[in-house]
Amino acid sequence: MAQAFTMRWNAAKRAWHEYHTMYLFMLPFTILFIIFVIAPVLTSVYLSFTYYNMLEPPRWIGLSNYRLLFLEDDVFITAIKNTLIFAIITGPLAYVTSFTLAWLINRLKFRQVYTLAFYAPSLTSGIAISVIWLYFFANDRYGLLNFLLIQAGLVTEPVAWLQEQSTILPVIIVISLWMSMGTSFLVFLAGLQSVPNELYEAGMVDGIKSSLQEVFYITLPVMKPQLLFGAVMAIVTSFAVFQVAAQVAGVPSPLYAGHTIVAHLYMHGFIHFEMGYAASIAVVLFVMTFILGRVSIRLFSERGG
Repeated sequence: MAQAFTMRWNAAKRAWHEYHTMYLFMLPFTILFIIFVIAPVLTSVYLSFTYYNMLEPPRWIGLSNYRLLFLEDDVFITAIKNTLIFAIITGPLAYVTSFTLAWLINRLKFRQVYTLAFYAPSLTSGIAISVIWLYFFANDRYGLLNFLLIQAGLVTEPVAWLQEQSTILPVIIVISLWMSMGTSFLVFLAGLQSVPNELYEAGMVDGIKSSLQEVFYITLPVMKPQLLFGAVMAIVTSFAVFQVAAQVAGVPSPLYAGHTIVAHLYMHGFIHFEMGYAASIAVVLFVMTFILGRVSIRLFSERGG
């Protein structure tokens, strides 16, 4: 063991002498990454095993928070169900829609104008966007959607879109999909523009005849890094939904119909000031997104993880 340690130490010294300039340039980012990413994650993991109300020092209680979370907190189970439904619908739809629109726009003239038109909603804050959609889905007859439905004779009474349990989550899904043309959309567009034309010409020589064949046999394999980035972003965004849900349905939403994991975390951490319990929710969310992120890396990484 001592010989193995000595060999590793000597290898580390050689690496330092050879790449010390690179390591020095990486040092500022590494320090900031440790302070603002690694340290908060480790702190959350520690606090998840404690009772902490921000007024008293954290008190170690072991697995009590997790036992309460999974065995006694019915609202958290509802939040997981709502979040999974939201993620299963919006994640793949936003991912496929972003790539499809990027592919279509890349084939058009004046693509900068179309890019701005689709990307602009993601630049606006969720609060401002929610104000617009609150008018669209207003519960009275003056709401735009209710007005149109009543004028068309499809309904006789206004629908309480933001109060009925069956409609709250679909409304949140619709708004989130409309706002989903964000960073992934731009990354897909940049990836499409970086595919060499020589590959398409070679594909035509090899027998590729349609645009769909070009996409499946040339574009998608070349764009694996961009596809991986888009998949990870779709997972994180879909599981971290909160701002739109809070503005549209409130915290907590009526009958917890639009309650998500992040909303549950916010409610316990910043309304009830149960920071230890909120930390346990954050750890569960971190584990879920981490596992799904690793699955995405397996699917899209060129090295398979």
